[in-house]
Amino acid sequence: MEKLKEQYEKEVVPALMKKFEYKSVMQVPKLEKIVINIGLGDIKDNPKALDNAISDLTQITGQKPIVTKARKSIAAFKLREGVNVGCKVTLRSSKMYDFAYKLFNVALPRVRDFRGLSKNSFDGKGNYSLGIKEQLIFPEIEYDKIDKLRGMDIIFVTTAKTDEEAKELLTLLGMPFRV
Repeated sequence: MEKLKEQYEKEVVPALMKKFEYKSVMQVPKLEKIVINIGLGDIKDNPKALDNAISDLTQITGQKPIVTKARKSIAAFKLREGVNVGCKVTLRSSKMYDFAYKLFNVALPRVRDFRGLSKNSFDGKGNYSLGIKEQLIFPEIEYDKIDKLRGMDIIFVTTAKTDEEAKELLTLLGMPFRV
């Protein structure tokens, strides 16, 4: 599954150097990390939801997630500071490239009526985020074993300085943007 890393070194770096006229290979933007986050709004009603979300995220990424806690109390959401509200995983190096390859080539094509990802989800500093409505698009998740459909946020953190550089990097890596 090291295909994406090899593709980055052989095809993406020369293409980006040519397009943006970099003088050094070190100037070329690269994928730094991928952060996958599942927020649980129903944790008050269903305490077992956190365990199920952790097992789903472990199966998808191959890495154990950390539990995220509420930073401050919000009475309207019946939320207290320090209460568990979700889980997240930060992927780097080979696991990051494996996950990105699986997402682009296996999971996203399984989304119903998929026409590509939005080009407007960049943050202005070269990072891209996308939301997924259900965890079933990943082949590791068995339909019979899930208790509830859960969405997740996936953030691609790059070393790119601008959104244009990041968009070109992700396009060359194979991210299916909408035309």
